[in-house]
Amino acid sequence: MTQPAGRPPALFPLFAGIDTLPGIGPKGRAALQQMGIETPRDLAMTLPNSGVTRRRIASLAEARAPEVVTVAVTVGRHHPPAQRGRPWRVHCSDGTHDLTLVFFHARRDWIESQLPTGARRVVSGKLELFDGMAQMVHPDHIQPPEDPLPPEFEPVYPLSAGLTQKMMSKAIAAAMERMPPMAEWIDPQLLADRGWPGFNDALTAAHAPEAARDLSPDQGARARLAYDEFLAHQMTLALVRREKRRLKGRPTQGDGRLRQAVMAQLPWPPTGAQTRAIAEIAEDMASDRRMNRLLQGDVGAGKTLVAMLAALVAVEAGGQAVLMAPTEILARQHARALEPLARAAGVRLAALTGRDRGELRAQMLEDLAAGRINILVGTHAVFQKDVHFQDLRLAIIDEQHRFGVAQRLELSAKGAVPPDMLIMTATPIPRSLALTQYGDLDISILDEKPPGRQPITTVMISDQRLDEVTARLRAAIAQGARAYWVCPLVEESEVSDLTAAEARFQTLRAQFGDVVRLIHGQMPAEDRDRAMADFASGVAQILVATTVIEVGVDVPEATIMVIERAENFGLAQLHQLRGRVGRGQGASTCLLMYHSPLGETAARRLTTLRDTEDGFRIAEVDMEMRGAGDVIGTAQSGLPRFRIGDLEHQAGLMAVARQDARALLERDPALESPRGKALRMLMWLMQQDKAIRLISVG
Repeated sequence: MTQPAGRPPALFPLFAGIDTLPGIGPKGRAALQQMGIETPRDLAMTLPNSGVTRRRIASLAEARAPEVVTVAVTVGRHHPPAQRGRPWRVHCSDGTHDLTLVFFHARRDWIESQLPTGARRVVSGKLELFDGMAQMVHPDHIQPPEDPLPPEFEPVYPLSAGLTQKMMSKAIAAAMERMPPMAEWIDPQLLADRGWPGFNDALTAAHAPEAARDLSPDQGARARLAYDEFLAHQMTLALVRREKRRLKGRPTQGDGRLRQAVMAQLPWPPTGAQTRAIAEIAEDMASDRRMNRLLQGDVGAGKTLVAMLAALVAVEAGGQAVLMAPTEILARQHARALEPLARAAGVRLAALTGRDRGELRAQMLEDLAAGRINILVGTHAVFQKDVHFQDLRLAIIDEQHRFGVAQRLELSAKGAVPPDMLIMTATPIPRSLALTQYGDLDISILDEKPPGRQPITTVMISDQRLDEVTARLRAAIAQGARAYWVCPLVEESEVSDLTAAEARFQTLRAQFGDVVRLIHGQMPAEDRDRAMADFASGVAQILVATTVIEVGVDVPEATIMVIERAENFGLAQLHQLRGRVGRGQGASTCLLMYHSPLGETAARRLTTLRDTEDGFRIAEVDMEMRGAGDVIGTAQSGLPRFRIGDLEHQAGLMAVARQDARALLERDPALESPRGKALRMLMWLMQQDKAIRLISVG
């Protein structure tokens, strides 16, 4: 196997082919590859996931069947199978009690050589009673008494078809022999505080647990190895971040006059979190390094105001800003929400989407290139080749996970000097995941609600009470209320979700008449906008929708949200949907309509939502229930796969690793100190090869 340039020769044997280990032929290699194990290094980093306690007993009288025991016996008569399909039995005795060993599909030469009549043997396995007689089917160990006894607690490794515990243990032992002694890369103070062993000792101990407690992620050796994985990952992110920051930005310093004009128009002052976020952004923009910041805010925490004030810093400095949204609905809505703020500041804001054509578009592009448009709001249409800015200083991207890294880079190339980047997400992500996924970005969190937001009453109700729901809706509509009715997620298919929405639209239209509108992702954009506009203006009072309204739709007068078959939705999605109400003065309600009987998981999701409106708490519960990869959506998550570290349970270690990686790079930018060199070794071991190339330029 060819080794990449720069990999230390001491690690070559760990990155050889897996079939260079004893006992691993083509079949074994294929079975290991199914588990994602390609090299001896992968095998050494695959820890036991459970264990078997083997009680050593002096005589069979001490056994408490059924249990796993290790006992010495004398081999008696063999009883080969009388007919096909019957087992081979071997009678044994400890002198006073008998034990029958049972083997299916046994080969005569093997069994007679393992258990010669009259010999003493130590056998270990599960002892059970069958018709009152003690028996052991396929003992795990058969050995002469002079050999070392099987361990009292034996590790059990994950397997795939074609592998046995014995093959796995043997291959792992061989892989471990190839692990060179490693110098220490963990901060000495942290090592002392936690009482962790060195890397080689930790790996040896993790493969030789002495009791079930040694399999816990909090146990010293395992916690240390998880930290090593997290540290290598955070080191990579810190290097990528440093690389991004080397891209010289340019100082963008505003004088505050436009921001003051906007603040003076606000009905209430910004929250402490908004003020803090704006200060962090303005400070980043004023430095000569390029800003890469994530603005993470719960539903209704006021990200739009922060984005507008950030854009005004760019305009105050004589530049332009662009705000990009994933869909046309959202882009137009952002433009509508920001327009009054732009008017208050006396700046020109324009919206550009894929629908703009002809003269209107040509004029807009001319104004943009000449600097007559200060702030542009758009969809990915702003990526197009003919879109030029006079002086783009700030790019704001809404809903980060819809835009890939490639598109982030494409946008960077738009300004003469790459613009500062502010990425906004309305999906609260548990802090540990934010560190893992966005560790290359600085993070600002909006965790307070502006004073005008109303609490939302959330109610769970069975769909058997649909008539009651429509009766209450009729009374509310008569009072002038507006309501969203979100249709069930039938399956992962637009078509069936659509059918459900259309059917519900027809029944509600029959009951309520012309005040009902339908909106879904398959509609032409014009029809969708028209339905949205009718609902926003109050011409329509009920909007039946698929999850197309999940993110960002803003109609302050809407106070009722009905979610049908709520048990089919994820927690984060339910939280986003609920956040479409409670935006104005009126008291708001969210009805979670479920179909009985509710499963345990679904019930926990719905009760969590009913009991709290804190998006970060909801995200934590979501992660506990679904695991880290699913929370962000595995396809987009870009989450690293850790072999030992467990993001759900070791979030605290990830935060420590992040601080440690950043601090070390500050002190030792080229990683030339003894600890820095050890860390290079860790990064080679953890296959962070790409990041290592960024070190030399420190």
